[in-house]
Amino acid sequence: MNISPETPGLHAFATLTPDVVLDALATVGLYGDGRLMALSSYENRVYQVTLEDGERVVAKFYRPGRWSEAQILEEHAFAADLMAAEVPAVGPLVLAGRTLHPFGGFVFSVSPWRGGRQPELDDFEVLEWIGRFLARIHTVGAAQPFTHRPPLDLHSFGSEPHDWLLAHELIPLDVQSEWRSACEQALSLIGGHTHLAHGPDRLHLKDATMLRLHGDCHPGNILWTPLDEWGRGGPHFVDLDDARMGPAVQDLWMLLSGDRRQRTHQLGALLDGYEQFRSFDRRELALIEPLRTLRLIHYSAWLARRWQDPIFPINFPWFGSSDYWRGQVDMLHEQIEAMQEEPLVA
Repeated sequence: MNISPETPGLHAFATLTPDVVLDALATVGLYGDGRLMALSSYENRVYQVTLEDGERVVAKFYRPGRWSEAQILEEHAFAADLMAAEVPAVGPLVLAGRTLHPFGGFVFSVSPWRGGRQPELDDFEVLEWIGRFLARIHTVGAAQPFTHRPPLDLHSFGSEPHDWLLAHELIPLDVQSEWRSACEQALSLIGGHTHLAHGPDRLHLKDATMLRLHGDCHPGNILWTPLDEWGRGGPHFVDLDDARMGPAVQDLWMLLSGDRRQRTHQLGALLDGYEQFRSFDRRELALIEPLRTLRLIHYSAWLARRWQDPIFPINFPWFGSSDYWRGQVDMLHEQIEAMQEEPLVA
């Protein structure tokens, strides 16, 4: 199966019309009744499709050139491992003997539709519940490594995006030197972190285990359903598209918000649940602010790299202005201060 890169001058999904989506599903024996709803996704294109029998499925068309077939299939295998362990993750269906299917220059997968809303993260019982399931995800994730997917490291999330943005001259001249200085200071702090393993691109603790992660475990990727009279409900995890090898804390820190006191209490609730199933290395708490900083840098480069896709200018009209980059400079300075503070304790 060949996954070709995006055509220069033509965004990757220009030919992905509703008819193409329905025709693709028909090749795996699923026939839509014409009702098609685009779901929130920027990296790929994801649709809720109602079938002729009234059942709903989710069709995901992968962005050409982002992942290889082997890397996508590792995501699918991880989802299958989670579901086999009765972890509430939503993975692709096996149709015609496989989970990844070619059509019209794209590859796609089909998953069952699952409803839900974002969890109430100010409810400590909800956080504890999520913590229990994250521990179960990590228990499965630690059983074997990814071999094709890249790790979460300092190079791919920090130095490479920094170099790419400067090489493509995407930062306005009136703020470029400030951004470069702040970014390089932040990356230097991360690279010299006393808790990290030796090596310029490492982002894991000395003697600590790297494991398969969800990788992008923000509240929007956890759907919550209320308990019914049989006790069914709670969180289920969606979108393993960013699954990588990395430290366990990567799947926890994006669930923290507010001031230091609030984040400490939230973290305590998450770990109360987590440690009912799996031990957590408290040294990883020192990685929270470095990971937050790398996400900030990587996010700007991600937006810039996707700008030829029309969905990005529509949804991120503020990106690229001098005001945007000044805001990034301010946030980098905040992160530099945060990385020099004592880590959270729970």
